[in-house]
Amino acid sequence: MIRPRWQGLNHSVGARGWRRWDQLIAVIAAANFGWVIFDISYVPLRNFWLQRNLYPIPSFSLVVPLPWLPDITPVYDPVKGILPHRDTETYLDHFHAMDQVIAQNGISAEEGLEMLNNQQRLTVQLIETNPFLSSGNAGALEKLKNRLRSRAQTDSAQEAAAQLLSKPHLQANGWDSERQFWLKQIIPLVEINYWRGIDESGQPTDLSWRIDTPFQLLFLMDIGLRAWRLKRRYPAIRWRDALLRRWIDLPLLLPLARWLRVIPVTERLSRAGLIQLEPLRAVISRGVVALLAMELFEVITVRVMDALQQVIRSPRLPQQIRGFCSYQGTEQNEERELVELLRLWIPLLLSQVGPNMRPQLTALGEHLLHQSLNQTVIPEPLRGVAGLQKAESALSRQLAENLVDSLLGLSKGAGNQLERRDPALENLSNETFNRFWEELARSLEQGPVLERSQELLASLLEDLKRSSFQQLKDQGGVDDLIRELDGLSFSPPTGQPRRQA
Repeated sequence: MIRPRWQGLNHSVGARGWRRWDQLIAVIAAANFGWVIFDISYVPLRNFWLQRNLYPIPSFSLVVPLPWLPDITPVYDPVKGILPHRDTETYLDHFHAMDQVIAQNGISAEEGLEMLNNQQRLTVQLIETNPFLSSGNAGALEKLKNRLRSRAQTDSAQEAAAQLLSKPHLQANGWDSERQFWLKQIIPLVEINYWRGIDESGQPTDLSWRIDTPFQLLFLMDIGLRAWRLKRRYPAIRWRDALLRRWIDLPLLLPLARWLRVIPVTERLSRAGLIQLEPLRAVISRGVVALLAMELFEVITVRVMDALQQVIRSPRLPQQIRGFCSYQGTEQNEERELVELLRLWIPLLLSQVGPNMRPQLTALGEHLLHQSLNQTVIPEPLRGVAGLQKAESALSRQLAENLVDSLLGLSKGAGNQLERRDPALENLSNETFNRFWEELARSLEQGPVLERSQELLASLLEDLKRSSFQQLKDQGGVDDLIRELDGLSFSPPTGQPRRQA
């Protein structure tokens, strides 16, 4: 993997100071983002923070207690505007008072019986009024009713509450065992209920902005410092453009969609060198680029083929062919690019490239002449005579040398002649090309060849388009392309031994 460009650079003393500052701000931004995640998830996870119990499988009554976690609800509930619900708080206070009275005086005492009756009334009232709706914990009441029904073996939750809190039932089963049922099965469900205030805008009360504001001011100051550093490095840049360079930091200043802060936080941690994202970026970019490359190649192939088909099917094809004539060009005072290119390359090939290939051309001509003489001139019985074969080789070599020398001499002379500007030759060449395009266009206009040629060429391009797409499918998908890229990137060159692990 190639090392990122920003690594391995020698920083000056001032640059090291700014780098330390950037690292500090990156750590603070990461801490702020961690708090944002906690703040966003606090209300949905308040039951967990209140009871500190983990339920790995919700459908089973498997509980993993986490008593080492601190109870943060008394500290953070006021931040989210969460207050105890009056009905459930009254229910809990009365239950604990009843528990103390029964533990001290017993069930038969007059005060204990009165509190049992009040607890029955409060339980029925809790079931009927359903105060859990305000906190979005309606499911807790359903669990409470199901547990009461299961404990009392009855279908009515109100009857189950009256039965479980009756004097005969408690005397028969004992208050200690029933007390454990209420403390472990019912009371935790009642404790999770709460009431949340509403602000003037009609939204639930949320004072987390008081915690976030100092962070936002710090981030705003850092953005200004970064713009000032950029302005000092490039004085010609405007302040507006310098500030716009830090558009990625915008989520750090917005009070909405705060989870988007993961983008600037990740960017700051990466630039500060605290995390290394280059391998992840390389893997993601490779997959994206491979996918886009295949899609773009398919789209470009289709568009090119369609454009060629439209040109071929156009009834103005003869006029377009006639446009290749020199007098049809839009730039009359300049040489045509194709003519100039031919004027440069033809003399080069005839006068320099061809003569330098004399040994190879002579050997090729000698071999061809030797094969021709051996098969056509010399009879079969005489082909094995050594002297005759030697004479045949000498004759072939002499003929090949003379032929190649003649052709190369002619080509070199023609190249030297073409290398010099000859107005008469240029005019004859232009007239020849123009006559060719004119005759081709006129022939297509007069005869039935144009329509048939258009059909054949369009069909040929259509077959080529379909075959190219089929070849792309046969070559494999993006995964195959990525595996091939990995093989080219990480495999050692041919002949180089693999490094032992």
